[in-house]
Amino acid sequence: MPLKLNVAQVAEALGVSRKTLSKIVNERGAITPDMALRLSRAFKTTPELWLNLQQTHDLWHASHGSHSWKFVHRIAA
Repeated sequence: MPLKLNVAQVAEALGVSRKTLSKIVNERGAITPDMALRLSRAFKTTPELWLNLQQTHDLWHASHGSHSWKFVHRIAA
């Protein structure tokens, strides 16, 4: 069941500005450790969940945004 919350409501509950939350929602900002703590408390999850989601997002974009990493030579077998 959807919570039917808007950015302003969630931002207020989290104690952050609407602009800050809007940046995250629109992929122009990242989940920081502080934000992970806020989100975990608000949604009864763990901060690790939010940080892992951010890390997965970042890694996906890094691997798809550039292919230069594919030319790195192995150092160890």
